[in-house]
Amino acid sequence: MSNCNYLTLSGLEPLVVTPESNFINVGERTNVTGSRKFLRLIQEENFSEALDIARHQVEGGAQILDVNMDEGMLDGVQAMTTFLNLIASEPDIARIPIMIDSSKWEIIEAGLRVVQGKCVVNSISLKEGEAEFIRQAKLIKRYGAAVIVMAFDEQGQADNYERRIEICERSYNILVDIVRFSPEDIIFDPNIFPVATGMEEHRKNAIDFFKATQWIRENLPCVNVSGGVSNVSFSFRGNDTVREAMHSAFLYHAIKHGMTMGIVNPAMLEVYDEIPKDLLEHVEDVLLDRRDDATERLLEFAEKVKGQKKDDNTKVQEWRQEPLQERITHALVKGIDAFIVDDVEEARQSVARPIEVIEGHLMKGMNVVGDLFGSGKMFLPQVVKSARVMKKAVAYLQPFIEKDKDSTAKSAGRILLATVKGDVHDIGKNIVSVVLGCNNYDIIDLGVMVPPEKIIQTAIEENVDVIGLSGLITPSLDEMVYVSKAMEEKGFHIPLMIGGATTSRAHSAVKIAPNYSNTVVHVNDASRAVTVVGNLLQKDNRVYKEQIREEYENFREQFLGRSKQKEYVTLEEARKRKFQINWERADIIKPNQLGIQVLQDFNISILEDYIDWTPFFRSWDLHGKYPDILTDQVVGNQASELFNDAQKLLQKIFKEKLLKAKAVFGLFPANTINVDDIEFSTALKQTNELSPRAESRGLTKFLTLRQQLKKREGVPNFALADFIAPKDTGIQDYIGCFCATTGFGTDEIAKEFEANHDDYNAIMIKALADRLAEAFAEYLHEQVRKKFWGYAAEENLSNDQLISEHYKGIRPAPGYPACPDHLEKKTIWDVLNVEETIGVKLTESLAMWPAASVSGYYFGNKEAKYFGLGKITNDQLEDYAKRRQLSKEVAEKWLSPNLVE
Repeated sequence: MSNCNYLTLSGLEPLVVTPESNFINVGERTNVTGSRKFLRLIQEENFSEALDIARHQVEGGAQILDVNMDEGMLDGVQAMTTFLNLIASEPDIARIPIMIDSSKWEIIEAGLRVVQGKCVVNSISLKEGEAEFIRQAKLIKRYGAAVIVMAFDEQGQADNYERRIEICERSYNILVDIVRFSPEDIIFDPNIFPVATGMEEHRKNAIDFFKATQWIRENLPCVNVSGGVSNVSFSFRGNDTVREAMHSAFLYHAIKHGMTMGIVNPAMLEVYDEIPKDLLEHVEDVLLDRRDDATERLLEFAEKVKGQKKDDNTKVQEWRQEPLQERITHALVKGIDAFIVDDVEEARQSVARPIEVIEGHLMKGMNVVGDLFGSGKMFLPQVVKSARVMKKAVAYLQPFIEKDKDSTAKSAGRILLATVKGDVHDIGKNIVSVVLGCNNYDIIDLGVMVPPEKIIQTAIEENVDVIGLSGLITPSLDEMVYVSKAMEEKGFHIPLMIGGATTSRAHSAVKIAPNYSNTVVHVNDASRAVTVVGNLLQKDNRVYKEQIREEYENFREQFLGRSKQKEYVTLEEARKRKFQINWERADIIKPNQLGIQVLQDFNISILEDYIDWTPFFRSWDLHGKYPDILTDQVVGNQASELFNDAQKLLQKIFKEKLLKAKAVFGLFPANTINVDDIEFSTALKQTNELSPRAESRGLTKFLTLRQQLKKREGVPNFALADFIAPKDTGIQDYIGCFCATTGFGTDEIAKEFEANHDDYNAIMIKALADRLAEAFAEYLHEQVRKKFWGYAAEENLSNDQLISEHYKGIRPAPGYPACPDHLEKKTIWDVLNVEETIGVKLTESLAMWPAASVSGYYFGNKEAKYFGLGKITNDQLEDYAKRRQLSKEVAEKWLSPNLVE
């Protein structure tokens, strides 16, 4: 089957069923034959609540939504048409594919006419003969849907192994050879029937399904197998304990035999490994037909366990019976804060001084956390949850400690942390703060935008053992250099840690370490912080510090040596090698709406479907691509738990409107002048009545920089200006720019969480705000391409395709690889009047505040592509400074990481 294409379905998003896919879960509750509530709502035409059921199915993990309107008193055609049209207007539901489920062809076809994306028809069969089967299959193929084929022919339903494979093979040959149906779009349902009914002919219902499934997957290339799982437990209605165990065990064996999808209620599933062994034995005896008396034994056993399923409260009570230290350790490891105050009070009553609870009971628990984290058995989000429990415990103890004059906590060391002057990003710093705090370090967090003088003064006053600096934007690197020089001038003898997105071992070794006589060490992620600090503060740390200095000196020499080995061309030569576009043949589209548009109070919930989740996990030191990370063998469980927590807070953000989303963007006539400058006209009327502004702004320029690395013949040296038509061609071109934010409200909410000792959610809200800001930029760019500019009006891309940048045009951002020039933000702010219009400010280092903000340009040419500028030479620096009307020294501040030494 290696030559097969994969079954690909879609709602607003694609669903590709690959050999690596987990079982595909089909939500079953939007089915009038399976849900009395759903039937009642459809009969009452209460479509709003009916849609809520669909939404809950999606939120509950359904990857396909089964919709069935087969009920004698319903107009099935009208009900199916109406409901599917309503789903299409709900992006949070419509993002997954639909399964049109009916035994009546007219209802199926009504659904096919209106359904969005590529759906599945459930089902067709040979029961009315080959001619009708072929007719329906051809229509389904014409509508572009996949199809479920029941093991049913003119003689009736297949009820044994032989009949199942006979009908499925016959159906397959007709579909593939006569209808020319793509085999990957065929899904067989070999019939799941009840077991343990007491009837002899039903004994092999499950085992025959398993065997038939395996035969189908091995002998009918490229197909998938599905089924309605709840049918198997029909004999045990009312006994959820047995039904859940049967569903789970049936799925376990069906999936092993090749079943790839099915209709199942996740709420009616037990975790296979958690099914009690005696119950599992009885259930599998029936499913696998292992004993002649299997049915009688299960029926007898079912009466004993009816209503005895352990609930969460029972599980809670089990660990609550453990000794005090085990309870406290369990709470810290699992991040459970519900009982921590009671347990800490019990501990306080057992010791002489309240501080002993921290130094004893709590630190013993946190040492377990530290060991698990260090050995890779716990992950960063879990540690942050542990910290939440620890903080709640310490907060409870604090008043007792203050009353006890002799109580002084023994700290492992005092660490000062700060995001440097001009920078507002602190998620990584906050995580490091929490992780170090969990390891008994006393943390002094100065927050964001901290000037060097305050860092130095506080370090002296608080007698700290380590200083840690964080930053995201390029100018922050220079601020770190200033701090290192100030520490040297003041005669400091403590280590300096460097971290943040734009920092690197190279920059720390080349730019910072030479300024400071003591240790400078780059920490690339929070998980390393504990080890690094522990090594720096151990009693005999001389060897470790000398090793760091030696490594950085060697690295610096190698780095500078590599830089000298690279060849660069002059700026003049680089301009001659610019990227060439045939402008006479270029497809330049005039924007539908020139000028500036403002979105003042955007519905933030729309952005959910545009979120790129992969960087979210990376910010928590969980590495892997979403959604695969959720099933990763190493971090999958923790990633799933983190994702579920994120979803809860995200829905709270939407429901309570905790964050505000605002944006401003403009589209303008533009042309390239002087090879590397883009001149554009802002002499346009404001087009959004909600935010009027001055009509005439005249001509403005964006300045671009050009690659200078010497390349092989014929390979261009890019600048962003290459993607805009030169003025001397006489062809009018266009450019756009924007700023979008979802950050208003973030700091206030984070402070509320912190006040309640909940660092986990304080970090979470900032991480989600960042993701929403990027999603807003993605959404806004899509609207510009399809509507406001309109050069890609017919575009229809999934979120995965948007994330992979399959669209025409680019939106590079100042400060990033194609344009590492933060000063360009000032031009955008001036042109769009950003601060006055939507309130987003620029700090003195040109970081955006709120931090969850994105800005950039829009280039619409199909030839436009992303690139990295790389390093530039002195002649371009001088040219750039002249164009900016700045001194070379000031210009260098904004571009220093890109200069050749």
